[in-house]
Amino acid sequence: MKLLPFAVLALVMNVAVRAYAQRNDVSGTIGRTFISDQLVVGSPLPDSNIHFGNGLTFEVNYARHFLDREVFAVVAEIPAIFNPNQRLHFGGFDTPSSFASYFVTPSARLHLFPETSVSPWVSVGGGLAHFSTSSRLESGQANPAGSTTTGVFQLGAGLDVRVARSVYLRGEVRELRSGEPALNVNTGKSRFDNLYAGGGLSFRF
Repeated sequence: MKLLPFAVLALVMNVAVRAYAQRNDVSGTIGRTFISDQLVVGSPLPDSNIHFGNGLTFEVNYARHFLDREVFAVVAEIPAIFNPNQRLHFGGFDTPSSFASYFVTPSARLHLFPETSVSPWVSVGGGLAHFSTSSRLESGQANPAGSTTTGVFQLGAGLDVRVARSVYLRGEVRELRSGEPALNVNTGKSRFDNLYAGGGLSFRF
């Protein structure tokens, strides 16, 4: 009986540590960014579209759990997405040959069944997008356009699958709707859609 208070204290401390240990997660994913073709206004070319490659893209993400229940969890996250080399092609040779894009979008994430082995989630938020175009146009001439920073709206969905006690496989898709980079041509649009799809690992601690 003398050991009972110590046993209760040890149990409480263990539960507290476990609860605290699951309030953070850090993840890293790798994938591709997909951008639909953009029509150049007033172009006389037979193909008047800018065509974009599928740039290799990386994401790092820190998240903090604020509300955990058996059925759902509310999480604050900061996804940072980096596409270092987005290739593009336009037959008029007036566009940059490539650009890099950076997105930082503080967001709210809602997990369903967070304590189970498979947990789907959705995310919504917004922040800043930065585009840095190449120094040369496709024609080889100097690029008169520069870098651009705009606001961005983020909408995402994903799935976490537990593979170890605190390690999860993560697959995700995020739509990043921003202002346009400096393409040096007129597309007649003020918004630019970047679709990121990737996979990787998430660690909870």
